[in-house]
Amino acid sequence: MLNRVDVSVKEARDADGNIRPKVLHWHDGREWLVERVLHVCRSPDGDYAGTRYAVLIAGVEKYLYRDGEQWYVDAA
Repeated sequence: MLNRVDVSVKEARDADGNIRPKVLHWHDGREWLVERVLHVCRSPDGDYAGTRYAVLIAGVEKYLYRDGEQWYVDAA
């Protein structure tokens, strides 16, 4: 089970309507630039809600999730 923490994300949409996260905003005001989206998928077995984005932040692969209009991370 994920330790879900809601975050704010600046996102962009391409011509096909695909959503790409650009900047992650933490609740205390810190921000991280999403350098690249590596992979996008939905949970095949229901481990998490919504869509999971594997992203590169500060050179490290992290997971960012989008459920409807809300973004969240796993703060495990």
